[in-house]
Amino acid sequence: MDLSLSLSSPPNLHSFLTKSLSFSTRFHKPLPFFTCYPQIYSITTGYHPITAQTSNQNNTPIDTAAAADDDGFILEDVPHLTNFLPDLPTYPNPLKYSQAYAIVKNTFVSPEDVLAQQIVVQKGSPRGVHFRRAGPREKVYFKPEEVRACIVTCGGLCPGINTVIREIVCGLNYMYGVNNILGIEGGYRGFYSKNTMELNPKVVNDIHKRGGTILQTSRGGHDTNKIVDNIQDRGINQVYIIGGDGTQKGAAAIFKEVEKRRLPVAVAGIPKTIDNDIAVIDKSFGFDTAVEEAQRAINAAHVEVESVENGVGIVKLMGRYSGFIAMFATLASRDVDCCLIPESPFYLEGQGGLFEFVQRRLKENGHMVIVLAEGAGQEYVSQSVNAPEEKDASGNKLLLDVGLWLTQQIKDYFTTVKKMAVNMKYIDPTYMIRAVPSNAYDNIYCTLLAQSAVHGAMAGYSGFTVGPVNSRHAYIPIERVTEATNVVKLTDRMWARLLASTNQPIFLDIHE
Repeated sequence: MDLSLSLSSPPNLHSFLTKSLSFSTRFHKPLPFFTCYPQIYSITTGYHPITAQTSNQNNTPIDTAAAADDDGFILEDVPHLTNFLPDLPTYPNPLKYSQAYAIVKNTFVSPEDVLAQQIVVQKGSPRGVHFRRAGPREKVYFKPEEVRACIVTCGGLCPGINTVIREIVCGLNYMYGVNNILGIEGGYRGFYSKNTMELNPKVVNDIHKRGGTILQTSRGGHDTNKIVDNIQDRGINQVYIIGGDGTQKGAAAIFKEVEKRRLPVAVAGIPKTIDNDIAVIDKSFGFDTAVEEAQRAINAAHVEVESVENGVGIVKLMGRYSGFIAMFATLASRDVDCCLIPESPFYLEGQGGLFEFVQRRLKENGHMVIVLAEGAGQEYVSQSVNAPEEKDASGNKLLLDVGLWLTQQIKDYFTTVKKMAVNMKYIDPTYMIRAVPSNAYDNIYCTLLAQSAVHGAMAGYSGFTVGPVNSRHAYIPIERVTEATNVVKLTDRMWARLLASTNQPIFLDIHE
């Protein structure tokens, strides 16, 4: 089957409509349908239609409904302001006259461009889920002089937040000529606490060289009605929200209220989590910086334990539910003997346990280094100290210090059971890593995220988040990145590579 994308459709298409076929529940609008006509079917979405032409070798009509079903193409579209404000006017994109884009061959992204979530497929398999490609559109839904944008940062710190802020401001100003940009200070509660600061390219010029966020941040404080009331009172029509899972859920709630009130406000989310636990996207900004900075702590631990007899170093890294930082830092270091993450259960005593492995490594090398994600082994720690479960303002479970607990467990076992002296070295670089400015790679990544968000908001998209899907940036419905947590898959090759690198126990029966 020859498959090509086209925006065209016969003017009398509906007179030939024979039946409709629903195929996805992830659309902003009610279930879309295939319109069946000889040699053509179309996928109707919340904004631009995407159509696919079909033919066979003899160029004879085929059963397009069956072809659509076999093809398995799904577009998980993002909302658009015209979904609830159909009469919004459009304007030529200012980038058409931009010096920077003058030599670009294709300045604007085609409305037909989509990105596949899965790029490894088998012959005959369905095409699967796709997302809209991010980038500038030929028409925009805001006049630059009428834009009043705001930026807010929420949740924990992460390398690169200031870079994202800077590039949103510079992108709005340099690319679209927007001059009215507010910074909401102190997270979500800053909306109704009246804390704001004016942002322009001069104010944000060198903030990318600093860690943290110039807008300050906080957890919790989300009151949808108060926030949208404030957005309405201030005449804000573009909202850029930088934050993790909880923050993006808040962004989705803000969009729903904006839609309910029929306000011409674009709500764009920029996903932030140092743990890399945001679903769908390839990785989150700040992650590469965190892995790089973690090397300093691992190197320090290795130097310490190598310099004493029976040295055991423990380095605790970020990773509440996902062990990506610990896994990648271990693979990058080559000085780590064992990596423990939340996704992989472990045990201390008995055959194949951690104590046995520590003893063997001390006998072989005279020292060892363990990298530990903060969420690993929490069930053991809570049983040991009998502590009640507590939560922070964002609703996240407060973690107990598994690093201190494991340090004491290893020391007690070898001192009392094995009658063997060990030199324990415990390093917790968590806050040092969170506070550093982003590295070169993350600076570039943050620029792409920020500019993609600006292009999407100016094009009238709303209730979306942005991120790379198979190395190409896409617009993704917010609910897709908040419905599940991205975790290390123990059955994937990356974890197998780590096990092969460290030669550590898998702490599982082979049948498990």
